[in-house]
Amino acid sequence: MRLALATLLLCAAEYAFPQALSVKWEELTAADFQQAIQKAQNTCVLPFGIVEKHGPQLPLGTDLINVRYASLHGAQQEYAVVFPEYYFGQIFEAKHEPGTVAYSAKLQLDLLQETADEMARNGCKKILIVNGHGGNNHLLPFFAQAQLATPHDYVVYVFMRPPYPPGRPAMKTKVDQHAGESETSHTMISRPDLVHIERAGSESGADRNRLDLPTGVYTGIWWYAKFPDHYAGDGSAANTALGEFDMRAWTNSIANAIRSVKADQVGPRLQDEFFQGSRQPINTKQ
Repeated sequence: MRLALATLLLCAAEYAFPQALSVKWEELTAADFQQAIQKAQNTCVLPFGIVEKHGPQLPLGTDLINVRYASLHGAQQEYAVVFPEYYFGQIFEAKHEPGTVAYSAKLQLDLLQETADEMARNGCKKILIVNGHGGNNHLLPFFAQAQLATPHDYVVYVFMRPPYPPGRPAMKTKVDQHAGESETSHTMISRPDLVHIERAGSESGADRNRLDLPTGVYTGIWWYAKFPDHYAGDGSAANTALGEFDMRAWTNSIANAIRSVKADQVGPRLQDEFFQGSRQPINTKQ
């Protein structure tokens, strides 16, 4: 009888205080989610990938797979709740390639805004968007800036991968922008079962350089002019040493970003101050 009672009390304690809360939003029960948000200090991470061709050797979801891998491991270092797979970004430049999923610009912004709103409604008052796709380099800062258009009770932060720290293994290739040596090495760590390294040399990742425009002139077709096969580099040079170094550095930088966002008291205060002033700008002291 005593043994049965002790077992019951132990089970009840484990239910009330989970030994390890998952960082994955989708894996938490409703009750665990409440505890997770509290443990995360209302900080949530939105890893942002895409679905597009990655040379002949990598999966379509490479960016999504890699950014989620790094984000999940970063959140395990510095606890935060990580939103499920998100791939609704800018990839018009790959619409000619099989498997690409390219949503309209309006839908991209509307969906991202509603996602942020829903995250905040569920307690995420600090949302860290971790970018894993070069095609979002303009979209995401614009989205963050657009948050000032309407008052919010949450703050959006965007994290772009910083330069690698000292000690990075030497690169074997000079062109390394998309599905090349680095990205293939990263995927060898995140999902080695999806890397077909033997196919890396079946297409050319050389820069075609087919546009002749002066510095400072931009056109949307620039990427297609340079890399029409959606392959920029040589993935056959990939190796796990490079992959391990890069993914560890990325993971650590995300953990540090989460830590900094949690500690940030100035951003939310200044945003509230801004919204107050924007309601009646005629009263702003000059």
